[in-house]
Amino acid sequence: MTKAEKHNNSYINREISWLQFNARVLQEGLDENVPLIERLRFLGIFSNNLDEFFKVRYATVKRIVDAGKEGKNQLGGIKAKELLEIITQIVIKQQTESLEILNNITSKLEEENIYIINETQIDSSQHDFIKKYYIQKVSPALVTIILNDSIELPNLKDSAAYLAVRMEISNNDKQYALIEIPKSVNRFVELPKQGDKSFLIMVDDLLRHCLSDIFNIFDYKSISAHMIKITRDGELDFDSDLSKSFIDKISDSVKHRQVGEPVRFVYDKTIDKETLQYLLSKMGIDTTDSIIPGGRYHNRRDYMSFPSLGRTDLLYDKIEALPIKGLSLEVSIFEAIAKKDYLLYAPYQTFSYIVKFLREAALDPKVKTIKITIYRLAQISHIASSLINAAINGKTVTVSIELQARFDEQANIDYAQQMEKEGVNLIFGVQGLKVHSKMCVIEREEGKKMKRYGFISTGNFNESTAKIYTDHTLFTSDQSILKDVNKIFNFFQTNYKIFRYKHLITSPHYTQSSVYKLIDKEIEKVKNENQGFIRLKMNSISSYKMIDKLYEASRAGVKIQMIVRGICCLIPGVEGMSENIEVISVIDKFLEHSRLYIFGNNEKAKVYISSADWMTRNIDTRVEVSCPIYAEDLKQEIIETFNICWNDNVKARVLSVSEENEYKKNDNELVRSQFAIYDYYLKKLES
Repeated sequence: MTKAEKHNNSYINREISWLQFNARVLQEGLDENVPLIERLRFLGIFSNNLDEFFKVRYATVKRIVDAGKEGKNQLGGIKAKELLEIITQIVIKQQTESLEILNNITSKLEEENIYIINETQIDSSQHDFIKKYYIQKVSPALVTIILNDSIELPNLKDSAAYLAVRMEISNNDKQYALIEIPKSVNRFVELPKQGDKSFLIMVDDLLRHCLSDIFNIFDYKSISAHMIKITRDGELDFDSDLSKSFIDKISDSVKHRQVGEPVRFVYDKTIDKETLQYLLSKMGIDTTDSIIPGGRYHNRRDYMSFPSLGRTDLLYDKIEALPIKGLSLEVSIFEAIAKKDYLLYAPYQTFSYIVKFLREAALDPKVKTIKITIYRLAQISHIASSLINAAINGKTVTVSIELQARFDEQANIDYAQQMEKEGVNLIFGVQGLKVHSKMCVIEREEGKKMKRYGFISTGNFNESTAKIYTDHTLFTSDQSILKDVNKIFNFFQTNYKIFRYKHLITSPHYTQSSVYKLIDKEIEKVKNENQGFIRLKMNSISSYKMIDKLYEASRAGVKIQMIVRGICCLIPGVEGMSENIEVISVIDKFLEHSRLYIFGNNEKAKVYISSADWMTRNIDTRVEVSCPIYAEDLKQEIIETFNICWNDNVKARVLSVSEENEYKKNDNELVRSQFAIYDYYLKKLES
């Protein structure tokens, strides 16, 4: 089959592309250059990603099937029913590979004197410890469900792991039960060390060891336990009760998610067929659900929290987040920003500047108003506490908080209620739109005038994720940019008006048309015998309109370099369509999260940081902001760090027609971009 025949379509299916991304995460578990415990944690990330995929993307496709539709236009030319089958086959293959990787890592851990034992390997000294641990820690948290034909099975919790227990009773009778693996107990139990050997047992196996204690009231001849897990549709469904507040509606929807339609059932492939069929029948799972045989253990996402055991040699070295030259956490941040713009690139530089900005605003008597958008807050949020502090000090604080930030709804609801009690003005987004922009503007009285200060970011204002997500934040007192930011907050209040912006590119009204104009200028350069050049960095690209525009630019001769971490429906390197487009994906220690747009290749290049990926939702159904970088030194900094990432030949994978996630070929000098960027900022401090 020729390349042209294989790719008569112009796009890779979004779901398949996402699974290719998760395969890159799985590659980190395989990479022997990654520290051993970190490799285990990447397996956890792979599993956690897969859970969310089934709750959201697989569930969406299944809804199309359940509605009796083909969905070919929505799914890149593939029928929905066929796509479900393709997804299941890919996932089965990836799950098998992840199990092989896990077994390999487990063997390597034993070479490091770290042993993960099961219930058949417990010695007498460990038995006493486990019994005591079970009685004191596990038993009080245990939920055990006895199954029988006359009682309807309670709804099993979404993504919770269960041990399916089968007891052989006298006269060939069988008794089934389910044990819920308690989330309140650490999945990995550290056992007493023996010399220089460390031992761990999973709670699953601890429970298997204690089955006789759990079921001591039953007179059984034999007993067995195999793990199962069910994943449910994660979409929120809202009721139309007008008497309920928006917070109440979201809160109720989050609770209802736990009883959503099942979309995936994973089971230990060694379970006997009779038990499996009994469970499937009892739970009402049919062949349209993804039924996936797996290994002995599920919920491998718990490996994300695999204990370090004091073995720093098996972990990534911790980096110390760097200061920004010219900014101080000990003096006024407003005074510094009044003189020039500053750029923060987390986690290489410290997120503390954002907290410092808000704390200073909360205390400064000259600050009158604070407006900020919030998408995902940390569990313990200094951002939220600073805003509450500001309201207590008499500032007018307005917070646009997105209660529909998927899987973080409850945390945002809790903070929204706290802020509301303390007098913070809350805006719950815009009808039909998610507020995904990341921005803040404050008004400060200086003389007889009000002056604005603020920041615009590519990432969430979240102290926890700021340690592992790469994101850019611009601190500025540019009054023209901040006037546009203030207009967006006005739009939140009066969204029947469509405002015009002189500097910012905003969704849902202007992103597509504005980006088209920027691309057209690069096409025009080629027509005038100059070089057209576009560099883009984002998490995902799936909007066919945006992809088609890049294809148009490629056919015109514009050179396009793209760094895309996740979904990439664009097919690069196809003659006559995209031969001038190259795409790489970098998966490494940190999660690449910045969105950058660079148009042009000289001192006149236009550079933007953005909250928006190029997905249909970011273009059409979200409030997004792309902010120009005007300061020449900051423009150059973004271009230089982009180029470092582009030149990565250690952790970069080339996205191509083959869809094989091949690593970028090593040249003479190895460039591991995340480490090189940290060194870049170290040198800037020294210069």
